[in-house]
Amino acid sequence: MGELVLSIAKDPESRKLFLKHLLHDVEAIERMLDGKMFESGVTRIGAEQEFCLVDNHFKPSLHALEILEKINDPHFTPELARYNLEINLDPLELKGNCFSKMEENLKSLLKKAENAAESFNEKIILTGILPSIDYRAVQLKYMTPKPRYEALANIIYELRGEDFELNISGVDELILSHNNILFEACNTSFQCHLQIEPDQFPDMYNWAQMLSGPVLSVCANSPLLLGRQLWAETRIPLFQQSIDTRGKGYHLREREQRVTFGNRWIKSVADVYKNDIARHTLLFMTDIKKDSLEQLEKGRIPKLEALRLHNGTIYKWNRPCYGISDGIPHLRIENRYLPSGPTVDDEIANLAFWVGLMNNMPKQFSNNWNEISFEEVKENFYKAAMWGIQSGMIWDGKLMSARALILEILLPMAREGLEAKKVDKKDIDKYLAMIEGRAENYATGSRWIVNSYRKLKKKLERDESVVALTGIMYSRRLTGEPVYKWKIAEIEEAEQLDMQYDIVRNIMSTDLITANENDLAQLVLKVMEWRDIRHLPVEDNRGNLKGIITKKRLLRYLEDSETGELAIAADVMDKDPITIGPDEDVKFAILLMIDKKISSLPVVDNGELIGILTDNDTAQIWQKMKKRSNVKN
Repeated sequence: MGELVLSIAKDPESRKLFLKHLLHDVEAIERMLDGKMFESGVTRIGAEQEFCLVDNHFKPSLHALEILEKINDPHFTPELARYNLEINLDPLELKGNCFSKMEENLKSLLKKAENAAESFNEKIILTGILPSIDYRAVQLKYMTPKPRYEALANIIYELRGEDFELNISGVDELILSHNNILFEACNTSFQCHLQIEPDQFPDMYNWAQMLSGPVLSVCANSPLLLGRQLWAETRIPLFQQSIDTRGKGYHLREREQRVTFGNRWIKSVADVYKNDIARHTLLFMTDIKKDSLEQLEKGRIPKLEALRLHNGTIYKWNRPCYGISDGIPHLRIENRYLPSGPTVDDEIANLAFWVGLMNNMPKQFSNNWNEISFEEVKENFYKAAMWGIQSGMIWDGKLMSARALILEILLPMAREGLEAKKVDKKDIDKYLAMIEGRAENYATGSRWIVNSYRKLKKKLERDESVVALTGIMYSRRLTGEPVYKWKIAEIEEAEQLDMQYDIVRNIMSTDLITANENDLAQLVLKVMEWRDIRHLPVEDNRGNLKGIITKKRLLRYLEDSETGELAIAADVMDKDPITIGPDEDVKFAILLMIDKKISSLPVVDNGELIGILTDNDTAQIWQKMKKRSNVKN
């Protein structure tokens, strides 16, 4: 998309012309397949590395474009958010030491980025979802100021016609609405490319679909979002929901999402494109100078600009791609479900495992996909996203654990596939050992993050825990050890980090006990006694703050009032409590509580109660801020 001058697909005449080019492109690719014009006899691999930038407090950066300018390398491109960048790696032929060479190339490019980031006192994190992302990082201030991103955000919001909704449940749940697409930017992936023989494309694409669940299960690395423990690979539901163009009224129509696994086996690469054109409205157009069919008639290779542009706005987890190298067209599959990180070695291991499996499809599957349940394959994928290495898989009609499937069947299969392509034994042993180590020990990136987070949370607050986790993840990557060898994070490591206590949102309590304005005052007192709390916010039925009750005030009222037994919360509460916004400075909140001589401070956003600060909270934070300041001095 970045190479083209884009416009939103609204102008009727321009739209008709672009759609004509789109139809011609589909016909052109079918003619090229029939004429055997695609490159054959060579297999190449490639990858795109997305990564996060964090400041010296391990919070999302705002300097991606400045760092990109300082890097000054065409391999790097911007991403949707100002805390993400992407590296496009040069493709390599699948043979010999291609994987270790790709590892070396990627580490060299990341070193360039690290050097540039250091000049801003910032760091690089490789992870599927940055643990320390907070609500600020999904506001428009963090969107990369590029016309194509603004256009994408506007058209998707317009198509949806209402705010985006996230509803993801795991150990915790995250339910919220949001007015822009920046939650999509929370996802960072390691997108893998594999060139495919043109006449084998349908079988290989279907095989890629079948492998998706088992491969994802051992590669999962994204279990947290906003401090909530959700899916093993939370990127899967997050990406689907964050740019879902369907409003509520469309769901019963079974309208397909733009982020999709698919719903059936394919019969040709053109079959995929035809289905996408039929199902998904055009988002963008560009001015196309050369018609693809006319180019074919002249013996030239068409760019298929309309088809590639439309394909780029439909986010299949396995996406078919058309490309041209040295004037020769080729087909490849882009694996989009693999997360970034947690180390370069782990990412290359994921690539090697997937490529080895892709090159060893059992012969009985060829042209025989109707005998295999697509629903079971799709089910495997979503179970892997939810439970990772702890999930169960249906394989060859049998239910088995993902761990057993990988260790007993898929790792030997991947080894055979790599050996058949004459990949160096040293590379095969090195990278498949990492996959084996993860499966054998249930030690994926996702499990390390979850286990470390739970340990940190025993002594730290939520925001402290995710920041500490990010910092420790960074330190672990620098050791050079793959994730299955990482030790669980320790509190002592967290205490060495430079924490930033800057805004109320990041220190407030959100697990609230509240009263309804019509609750009996006696009930309110019992709740306060049961939960040993001194301050109880009072809400209406819509969650709007109506007042606050302190235990002292309530006891006094019940002692003095002749109608205490029938009093309700609204009779007792302070109807005009002092409140604060979630993005106010922490020091201001502390001083406000001291100045007003109050022991609790409700946090309100547009009238809705979203959290509370108590004097116990602020006392602890003040001590931590003083301790950090003393350490610095």
